[in-house]
Amino acid sequence: MMASIKEKIFGASGSISGVLSFLGGYQVCHNTCLALIAFLTFLGFAAAGMPLLFLTKVAIPFWTAAVFLLILTIFLRYKKNIHFSDKMILFNSGLIIAGTPFQQVQQFNYAFWITGGVLAASSIGWYAYDKVKKK
Repeated sequence: MMASIKEKIFGASGSISGVLSFLGGYQVCHNTCLALIAFLTFLGFAAAGMPLLFLTKVAIPFWTAAVFLLILTIFLRYKKNIHFSDKMILFNSGLIIAGTPFQQVQQFNYAFWITGGVLAASSIGWYAYDKVKKK
């Protein structure tokens, strides 16, 4: 019973890691704002500007928290033998790499996006392959 609760907590931390990593990339934040504006417009509200602009001020702390949670997840997976999906770890790693928020490495953004995208796509492909293989 306790082991099941621990696995759920640690699994949730891995998912949170992936979600937080996406907040680090400006392009993702920009697209999220546009989606929010479209959704608010659909509901009948008029929104001007970027309603989630405040997230750019906390991008680095969110990204850092995502990296910390990913490292914790990997540590627990391989040192403590707590079962986490290797596919999810790979997917979260890809999201974190793609969402690198530092100004000093902005000239390499495309390399981060491609590397992170390839890792995330590989994870999705691995998951789909396993599902097809089971049938």
